Amino acid sequence: MDVLRIPAAVTSRLPGRLGESVGPPVVSVVRMQGVISAQAAPVPRQVLNISSMEKVLERAFAPERLAAVALVINSPGGSPTQSQLIGDRIRSLAAEKDVPVLAFCEDVAASGGYWLACAADEIYACSTSIVGSIGVISAGFGLDGLIERWGVSRRLHTAGGSKSRLDPFLPERSEDVAWLTGLQEQLHDRFTGWVRERRGDRLATDTELFDGEVWLGERARELGLVDGIGSAHDVLTERFPDAEQRPVEQRRPLLARLGAGGSAAQAGLSGGIAGAGHELLSALETRAAWARYGL
Repeated sequence: MDVLRIPAAVTSRLPGRLGESVGPPVVSVVRMQGVISAQAAPVPRQVLNISSMEKVLERAFAPERLAAVALVINSPGGSPTQSQLIGDRIRSLAAEKDVPVLAFCEDVAASGGYWLACAADEIYACSTSIVGSIGVISAGFGLDGLIERWGVSRRLHTAGGSKSRLDPFLPERSEDVAWLTGLQEQLHDRFTGWVRERRGDRLATDTELFDGEVWLGERARELGLVDGIGSAHDVLTERFPDAEQRPVEQRRPLLARLGAGGSAAQAGLSGGIAGAGHELLSALETRAAWARYGL
């Protein structure tokens, strides 16, 4: 009688008694790079949001022999809501799987990028990493003088006195600025509350940490914003010497996998000139977000 023999390379990945030799533990490594925004980017995988990251995170926490999940973060921040959604999903998966999460700041983990880092149990940075920016910012343009100069008459009709707040083509009103400031303060309170909740008594008490300032890695360690200095590879190799460091990445869109994912092709598919103009504006906003930190 012939007996079916299953190769060891296969059984080592099977749960239970079939896979007695279960193989090494796994550390999932998730790269989180880009501006945090609900909007799509002109280049695939340039932005972070819950839509693009949820499946990635689920795969990262899925291995049977999972020892830890590492988040490699390189982000200047962006949407508070998307930051919160991603951070909350990380925490819920960590609690469900009962595994530690380690964050590693690369060039920059600022604003929403630092919000994501705080979803980890431990945070590490390079000595040259830019960390912090625990604050809230809003930016826009006042174009009312421009359209007046060119003799353009704008017709705006609303039902509700607050619908035209901060319209860039209308003169700025003090009551609108006061409303925006109040909203920013509420968001700032939520941000600082999250940092205090996650970092606890590791935070320094003799320095103002929540005024939007940024620091390099070593100073961030002294202030308790990060736990240590080191790269993902070095720290994970030391902490989990027997583990397989397994990258878990976003899946590329079909057009990108077929080699047709460039911005020109995307612009053609999204409406010609109008689509290209939208992508140009998105690219400029993305560039400006990185430029705030000299990157």
